[in-house]
Amino acid sequence: MCIIAVEAPSGSDAEPAVDDGPADTGDGSSCWLDPTKQYASGVEAQAVPCEQDGMWWSNGYGCYFRALEPQPDPSDPAWGGRDPADGGAIYECWQPFTDYSVYLWLANPPERSGQGPSPRAVAEIAVEQMNLTAITIGIVPEPGAGSMGIVGMPVWMWAANPGPTTVGPITESASAGGVTVTATARIHTITWSMGDGTTVVCRGAGTPYDASRGDAPSPDCGHVYTRTSAGQAGGVYTVTATSDWVITWEGAGQTGTIRMGDLERSTQIAVGEAQVLVTQ
Repeated sequence: MCIIAVEAPSGSDAEPAVDDGPADTGDGSSCWLDPTKQYASGVEAQAVPCEQDGMWWSNGYGCYFRALEPQPDPSDPAWGGRDPADGGAIYECWQPFTDYSVYLWLANPPERSGQGPSPRAVAEIAVEQMNLTAITIGIVPEPGAGSMGIVGMPVWMWAANPGPTTVGPITESASAGGVTVTATARIHTITWSMGDGTTVVCRGAGTPYDASRGDAPSPDCGHVYTRTSAGQAGGVYTVTATSDWVITWEGAGQTGTIRMGDLERSTQIAVGEAQVLVTQ
């Protein structure tokens, strides 16, 4: 008897582990101009500084506020006939894009929008609602007793449960603190740690293997082992698939991107060498 290694078509391993996805854009501003507000009509939705010239921004009104100091005389029309002793105050509402100011009596100070959640924080609420999960690993050779891959033969990897929560796309909206954000998540890559020191980066869910493929390599997500798993713990390679998601969000007059790459799942496969019995 002799042991030989079988040479087979080599499946192209992954693309290099280079991140070419969009960058994470950070929090965005919790202060933004809503053109539907009374004092912001005709101005495009956009982020604004939360404070300017000693005034604070109100998303609800679409303008900067300050309490007048000193307060106007009780006979001033801004009071609308109210007695200052009954409470409330006169505030300036300044719209910087039109340079238009109005003076309003308000029982309570208008909200300081800079103290509210950022658009990204609201987008993260939407992401939580998506219930994104790690993929179920599809791989040939299959895991489990009685299944063994062969050194030099193509290995196929894929997401066995492709769907909105495992590879996307999926869209959710969330609201908090007067900010509404819509987020859409899509899988960017799946990074496969093959257990032999090799990392394979595949785009998308991969292609499921079926018997008609024979010993052909995977068209989009494959690997070839060059040594057996005999020296590994338990005599198997531990294969881990880590999902890299790109989540784009839009809201509060802004857009942004969240990167998420902490969803992973593992399985184990055995890889041996072909044994050929030579008789004389």
